[in-house]
Amino acid sequence: MLQAGLMMDRPLLISGIIEHAAAQFGDVEVVSRETHGPLFRYTYEQCAARSRKLANALKGLGLEAGSAVGSIAWNNHRHLEAYFAVSGSGMVMHTCNPRLAPQQLIYIINHAEDAAMLFDSTFAPLIKGIAPYCPKVKNWICLSDAANMPAIEGVSMVCYEDLIAPHSELFDWPEFDERSGAALCYTSGTTGNPKGALYSHRAIVINAISGCLPGILSLSPSDAILPVVPMFHINAWCIPYAAPIGGARLVLPGPRLDGASLYELMEGERVTVSAGVPTIWLGLMQYVEEHGLRFSTMKRTGVGGSAMPAALIAKFVDNYGVEVRHGWGMTETTAVATMSCLSPKNRELSPVEQHAVIARQGKSVFGTEIKVVDEYGATLPRDGVAQGELMVRGQWIVSGYYKGEVSPLVDGWFPTGDIATIDAHGVMQIRDRAKDVIKTGGEWISSIDLESAAMGHPAVAMAAVIGVKHPKWDERPLLFVVRKPGKTVEREEILAFLTERVAKWWVPDDVIFLEALPVGGAGKVQKGDLRKQYGGVFS
Repeated sequence: MLQAGLMMDRPLLISGIIEHAAAQFGDVEVVSRETHGPLFRYTYEQCAARSRKLANALKGLGLEAGSAVGSIAWNNHRHLEAYFAVSGSGMVMHTCNPRLAPQQLIYIINHAEDAAMLFDSTFAPLIKGIAPYCPKVKNWICLSDAANMPAIEGVSMVCYEDLIAPHSELFDWPEFDERSGAALCYTSGTTGNPKGALYSHRAIVINAISGCLPGILSLSPSDAILPVVPMFHINAWCIPYAAPIGGARLVLPGPRLDGASLYELMEGERVTVSAGVPTIWLGLMQYVEEHGLRFSTMKRTGVGGSAMPAALIAKFVDNYGVEVRHGWGMTETTAVATMSCLSPKNRELSPVEQHAVIARQGKSVFGTEIKVVDEYGATLPRDGVAQGELMVRGQWIVSGYYKGEVSPLVDGWFPTGDIATIDAHGVMQIRDRAKDVIKTGGEWISSIDLESAAMGHPAVAMAAVIGVKHPKWDERPLLFVVRKPGKTVEREEILAFLTERVAKWWVPDDVIFLEALPVGGAGKVQKGDLRKQYGGVFS
């Protein structure tokens, strides 16, 4: 008969994160680039105090445990306070992606039954358009001081600073089951309506702790981290929770995510760690190269959301001494589920071989398990060759969708829709999305690998590949290229470049040059848009 352990049983709650930071790292700074005005600075202790004031204010509005509170906001200090005040009170923090189409925003706000909405003043026009269609939102709260409040005709709203000003800094955080809902995030809804992932306190806290591990983001009091990934996108990969756990300075970039603004903030605040999607790092690298700049404090960056080209990895690592850690996760995994980090043996490899290792999505983080299966559900060998659908399960993986009637799980595993391989050392590599892989003449072409090869050309800023119907070969690849500013490259040169780097039958049938690629709310290229316009039939 098993014996019970004689340990205290304390719930893992988000309120415990900010109170830990206030008690142990109370003088550590949070720096926030405001929508209006100069940088705002305060400490974790002050952040905790203002979070308690907000908790009191929300209670004063009549909101109760279980209520959903939405946000349409950038990465800033008021949004951070809401992260702790809302969830810590037993309510659900529903972060809304402002880059979604208005009709999708209206759908998720009504589906979540948000009782209040926190929004940045830059989104005033958006609020004006959606507010009439969100009748359950009784409180529109602008994340601003009185001097910078916008005017929104037809919307009765409250100023955030006025709302919290009269309330006490004392608040008794309730204790409840750690499996209670803490935060709600919806998928991008590329097919059908967006689906809600309801994260528990337990899932977020455990994931945030894992983010501090040496092989993940290595957050400690020696670091200053700048999460470029938005707080409205999968909780900014749980970095707003991980930083106060690890005692790292937290630098929030606000709405300015261009290369110049990010570089200025990184240098001015002596940032050591950052995280974001590849499109962000492309813009930053272009700015740095064009102006002959260097990074004086940056040590490493996490990247995810889509594959980072090996050529870009090489620039960060070889030219600028910034370590790249490539991860994988999705809305349904709370945040990171796998991460690449060079082992001692990897460091004996050549630079090119090291970049190839980093370009993979890495090993599963403790707390998650992964496998790949064939079309019949049979587990495939871990040989780095056999590819199938990636399946994941673990402590912070969804078991179902919010208000969903049918479980997405298959024998307890979540099917991701990604095609991947896993090698003998447990290193996973995404080969493609199931919907993006190209089938030509009975063989498979990875659009990701083809894009990465094209990105190696010195004149290519961005690249995307889709499969186009072909009367003989079923599908053939079509390449889209965005040239770097001031650079020239034509179709024949690109195809010749690829001929030396990929199998002959992988070489695209044509190249289309665009001024920009369509990018969605999560910073990913919207291949569905490209397919709608260009996915006809090759002659």
